[in-house]
Parts: sequence; C-alpha cells; structure tokens
Amino acid sequence: MLVPLVIVSAWLCQVRFSGLWHDLGKGLEVIRFFFPPDWSSLREMAGPALVTVLLAALATPLGVLLSLGFGLAGARNIAPPWLRTTARALIGVERALPEIIVLLLLVAALGVGPFPGVIALAIGSVGMLGKLFADAIEEIDPKVLESVSCVGATRWQVIRHAVLPEVMPAFLANSIFRFEVNIRASVLLGAVGAGGIGFELSKAMSLLEYERAMMAVLVTLLLVFGAERVSDWLRAKVMDGGRLA
Repeated sequence: MLVPLVIVSAWLCQVRFSGLWHDLGKGLEVIRFFFPPDWSSLREMAGPALVTVLLAALATPLGVLLSLGFGLAGARNIAPPWLRTTARALIGVERALPEIIVLLLLVAALGVGPFPGVIALAIGSVGMLGKLFADAIEEIDPKVLESVSCVGATRWQVIRHAVLPEVMPAFLANSIFRFEVNIRASVLLGAVGAGGIGFELSKAMSLLEYERAMMAVLVTLLLVFGAERVSDWLRAKVMDGGRLA
C-alpha cells in the first residue's frame, strides 16, 4: 500500500532522479563560489547574530505565558467543556498556521523589523506549547486534584497548589526546548523581514555575495549548535531536580 502511494506522490510532484544526477555537477560548481568564507565580515555578523538570539530570548517567555493560559483553558480536568473546546480549537488553528504566514501579516501591519518577528514567534509557540501543557495537565493524577479540592480550595488555588507543582518539570523542559526551536525559526523569519542573521544571509544571496553568505551560514550553525547545547544542559538540570538551581 505504501509503495504505490510513494510512486504516485513522486509522479505528481514531478520527481526526476535523472535530472538530479544530471544537475549535480552544476550544483557542485556553484558550491565552489561559497569558499573560502568572507572572514572579514565576521565582525559585522555579530550584531545580526545578537538580534537573532534576542528575538528568540524575548519571544520564548511571551509565548510560554500565552501557552500556559491556553494550556489551562484546554485541559479537561481544569476548564469547563466550552472553554476547553474553544482553547483547543484556537491551538489547532495556530498549529496549522506557519510562523512565516503570521510574520507576513504582521509585517504588512507593523512594518519590517524585529518586533513583528517577536510577536510571530510568540504566537507560534502557542501551537506547540499550548497543546503540550494542556496534555500534561490532563495527565495529572485525579486524586491529587481531589485532595486539594476537598479542603475547600478554589479553582485558582487548585491550579496554584496542585496543578503547577505537578507539571512544572515538563513545563520548564518544554519551554527550554521551544527556545531552541525559536532560535532556528528566527533565522528563517529574519530572511523575510524580521532582521538578524537571516536577513544578512538573504541579502548576501540576493547580491550574489556567496562568500559573505557562507559566513552567515557558519554563524547560523554556531548559533543553532550553541542553542542546542545550552538547551540540552538546561533540560538535564530540570529533569534531574525539577528546577534550574
């Protein structure tokens, strides 16, 4: 069943491996233009690289706060049915809407710059984190919630003293992972108007400055690998003790 589906999909998408092998030599020739990287532009890349990191660093906590609200509203054991249905529907809509589409709409409304990128990344975090938070809350042992409710706690007191302590390790680990995702996404969004190292890469490619573009690629790889290492270390600390300190 799978093989015919793959064959039909390849035919509809006009996949031609013969053309790939034929043009592979041309591609290798183009790659030569990217080397050696323009090391003299490294200093100029520092500012855009910092903008990329700050985009993710600012958008992540904003997105986490929004996602926490959607997670609480979308959890069956916390929210009423009408609120859960609405929250889950909004989370699903956002998850189906790529960040680049959100950015293009915001750029049309707010203009080009880092601010639309921050908003787009924050909104984009809701689709992922909102669902993860809601699922984590629904997996809490009902006895924990009942024990707090039985002593006369209000709904908000149940959330404060039962829900948040139970989901805090998953909450922190997923938030840290989203920061890593936002670093990569901010590079892509930068190429279409959010600024940062992505804009430098897009500009260099449009001007056929391939060696400068290669330098931007190397800086991007450094940012992504650095974010992954920091993210792995922080998640290990969280999963080890449930806290960062």
